[in-house]
Amino acid sequence: MTLQWTAVAFFLYVEIAVILILCLPFISAQRWRSVFSWRIWNWLSPYWNKGFFTMIMILIVLFLDAIREVQKYSGREPMQDAKANPNLFDHLHMKLFRSQRNLYISGFSLFLWLIMRRVVTLLNQVAITSEESAGLQAQMDNAHKAAKQYQEDSLLLRQALLDEEKSMSAKNQLLKKEAEKLAGDLKTAQDAVRKSHAEVEAMKRQAKSLAQEYDRLLREHHKLQNLQSGAADKKDQ
Repeated sequence: MTLQWTAVAFFLYVEIAVILILCLPFISAQRWRSVFSWRIWNWLSPYWNKGFFTMIMILIVLFLDAIREVQKYSGREPMQDAKANPNLFDHLHMKLFRSQRNLYISGFSLFLWLIMRRVVTLLNQVAITSEESAGLQAQMDNAHKAAKQYQEDSLLLRQALLDEEKSMSAKNQLLKKEAEKLAGDLKTAQDAVRKSHAEVEAMKRQAKSLAQEYDRLLREHHKLQNLQSGAADKKDQ
């Protein structure tokens, strides 16, 4: 195996190892995102896209070269020449095997290179989605707590309003009773005042009649005195 294909095979083994590590179930996406957030990756990020596309171009060129080699050693003319010479036949099959091996190595390297980038992107997206879902869950929990607290406050307020309404109703009943009592007392007082006025009027009428009777008796008394004095004068003469 030449140096370039040895490097491609080593690159393929590294890709397989990296993808297997990325797919380990006990390492969460958040952990991988924290790893991808290291300072070294931030330093390499400006060169990452260039290196990625450069590696794709190199692997495509090697893949096309491997296809050309396979077509070269699997054609009719080399096979016809190999049938005439057994040593050439073995050598041709060895070349064909190496060409096919290089084709698989370059093809799988290209495929896994694309898969590895996609896996890294998906891990970042899963981590971001998990963080957003955790944030949304926290917001939902807070909203649920706020709604529950609001419901409890509403129940307390309703209970307080009911108690206040009962208290106001009891106060209104008490005030109504007091008002009825005051109205009864006022009616009794009014009746007493009217009775007093009636008694006063009766006493006034009685006093007036007594005064009239006194005046009449006084006049009669004066008449009697006049009659008595007249009779005494006549007797003296």
